[in-house]
Amino acid sequence: MSAKLKEFQEMIGYTFQNEGLLRQALTHSSYANEKHMKKLSDNERLEFLGDAVLEIISSEFLYHNYSDLPEGKLTTLRASIVCEPTLALCTEPLDLGSYLYLGKGENLTGGRRRKSILSDALEAIIGAIYLDGGFANAKEFVTKYILTDIEHKKLFYDSKTILQEVIQEEHEKLVYELIGESGPDHDKSFTVEVRIDDKKISTGTGHTKKAAEQEAAYRALLLLKPDIRE
Repeated sequence: MSAKLKEFQEMIGYTFQNEGLLRQALTHSSYANEKHMKKLSDNERLEFLGDAVLEIISSEFLYHNYSDLPEGKLTTLRASIVCEPTLALCTEPLDLGSYLYLGKGENLTGGRRRKSILSDALEAIIGAIYLDGGFANAKEFVTKYILTDIEHKKLFYDSKTILQEVIQEEHEKLVYELIGESGPDHDKSFTVEVRIDDKKISTGTGHTKKAAEQEAAYRALLLLKPDIRE
């Protein structure tokens, strides 16, 4: 057992019977290609499975814990939990990026911090735990690391709408300004700045301009309304 995999299992509180599943969940396609590993050795199939497992677990959780919400609002709330930026946020306490097996190029260009890679790996881990230990263990992992602080996740997901409501009460102008972009066409990273009444408030980054705006709005809300999460 590698020290890296042992440490990760100790941190999440789950020990794999088949450690190969965990290693696969942490293996990005760039690493598998670079090492000429056999076909389907990366985490993409596990991500596919984990996505479905996460959806049923989060749906059940919301059904029982938000009994006053109709179907449409439950759908929106679930989307706020399982979207890429939110799942990437969930990986921060796990320091998931440092455990990933990445190709050299991906590693050098910031892959360990890339939201798409982190969220995909998190879903792959859910899939791996489901295959290794069944639904109950997958549910325990999801409940512990994803189904927490739901109102905060909703704030993050709805940040642009909420910021607009906050601003129109007290200010005149809210502008999202693209201040940078980097990376190849298939994997761009955008940086957006929030300006309120021509004053810079915060910045955000994302794979799309919309995702960057969402993060910038969220950071602006935490600065303008520090008690908004209460």
